[in-house]
Formats: sequence, structure tokens, C-alpha cells
Amino acid sequence: MSENLPINVTIDEGIGSVTFAADVIATIAGLAATEIEGVAGMTGNVINGISEILGRKNLTKGVKVEVGKEETAIDLYMLFYYGVSVIETCKKVQENVKKAIETMTGLRVVEVNIHVQGVQFEKEAPAPKEEPAPAPAPRVK
Repeated sequence: MSENLPINVTIDEGIGSVTFAADVIATIAGLAATEIEGVAGMTGNVINGISEILGRKNLTKGVKVEVGKEETAIDLYMLFYYGVSVIETCKKVQENVKKAIETMTGLRVVEVNIHVQGVQFEKEAPAPKEEPAPAPAPRVK
């Protein structure tokens, strides 16, 4: 999903400027989204799949950003674990993403849109192996 345009956002602070690449905003959003319990992961496109096969983790996977001079809008393409309240989890994701971007960049987040792409079952932990019963102690006569 890294269809993020290579636009740099510049914030004029009077004594100079601060510039953010769109992928920086996407990375912050992706990390903030996956911090929330109940999120199974992000979904991406073919490019993301190829980079993961090559062993590179794409932190912008499943994130699309639109960035203006003072504000940004985020689209997240996500998977959730079966059994969680998707609506409640989405609200937490939206709040966390908004807070992270606004705190780290100073940009105002106008939208955090979540596109639920699927539900994932948690991997079941293997059953604990039963240890063999200890051999009985020899009887002393």
C-alpha cells in the first residue's frame, strides 16, 4: 500500500523549516496502529509481499497517506484477531495513530480511515508436552 507520494511536507518555524517525507508519516501510522491489542497486522500489495520475501520488513505496509502543508489523512488496511470488538479496536487505533502523528510531527490529523481487510485466527499454542512420570524409587528391604 505504500502508494504514498514522495511529497515532502515542510513546516516553517521562523528560523528554518522541518521537512517530513510521506513515508515517515506512513511509518509512524503503521507502528502506532499495530501497537493496539487485537490488531493482527496490516495488509499490503504485491510490492510489500516481495519485500517481505526478500527479508525486508516494510513498515509502511497497509498504510496510505495524503499530506498537506499543515494536515494529513491516513488510510489503514488492517487485519484483526477473531473475537475482538473490531469497532472498539478501530477506535483505539484511530486515537493512537492521531496522537502519535500529531505529537511527533506537529501535523494535524484530519482523518484516520480504517479498511477492515480480514479476520485472523490466533495461532494456537502447542499443547504442553507431558513429562513422563518419574520412575518409582527402588524399594530397600
